[in-house]
Amino acid sequence: MGKYDKLYERILMGRSDANISFEELCSLLGRLGFEERIRGSHRIFTMTGVEEIINIQAKKSKAKAYQVKQVRNMILQYKLRLGD
Repeated sequence: MGKYDKLYERILMGRSDANISFEELCSLLGRLGFEERIRGSHRIFTMTGVEEIINIQAKKSKAKAYQVKQVRNMILQYKLRLGD
């Protein structure tokens, strides 16, 4: 099981939302197929077939917990998988 597979599982389990690395979350979204735009300190992720836009910003080196929850909800809603 690779680094991003473990991160994917941690996000889905939802026990450590406040302890997810911002850079790793951005990389995971890229691996899930999202396209990234940077606007100031915000990273904006979009994907064909996904209505919502993910707009995330770092809190020191960690992702904000509520944004990790949004990513988890989107993964579940659209049944996103690594390698698809």
